[in-house]
Amino acid sequence: MEIINHLHSGLRWVALVLLIWAIVNAFSAKRFEKKHKMVNLFAMVTLHIQLVIGLIQYFTSAKVQFTTGWMKEPLLRFYGMEHLTGMLLAIILITIGYSKAKRKENDADKFKVIRLFYSIGLIIILLSIPWPFRTNLGGGWF
Repeated sequence: MEIINHLHSGLRWVALVLLIWAIVNAFSAKRFEKKHKMVNLFAMVTLHIQLVIGLIQYFTSAKVQFTTGWMKEPLLRFYGMEHLTGMLLAIILITIGYSKAKRKENDADKFKVIRLFYSIGLIIILLSIPWPFRTNLGGGWF
């Protein structure tokens, strides 16, 4: 299971870079080209892969326990509810944004949708990651 933990933690950086890249493109590009579509798609697909890996962890990790009083324990509450809920919400928003942008006719509207949905998704993801400075969650950089 250790390899799953490292894979999930390391792939987070790929997902974040792709997501930020897609957002930067949406703010700076003038024409919606194939390369923009690919970055948007790869960001979304990477997050879906993260979701599958995360669900494996969710059902096998000792950090997810539904024992009496688990909601009062910050570590168990974070991994048992907060992390999953935040990430699911972010992935749903990003998927909706990708789908909506795909259906827009003009480039400005496509970029506007990506900016909105991907940016909100990124904020939720950043809030839902067990960063190392959140010491009570036992997170790490990788």
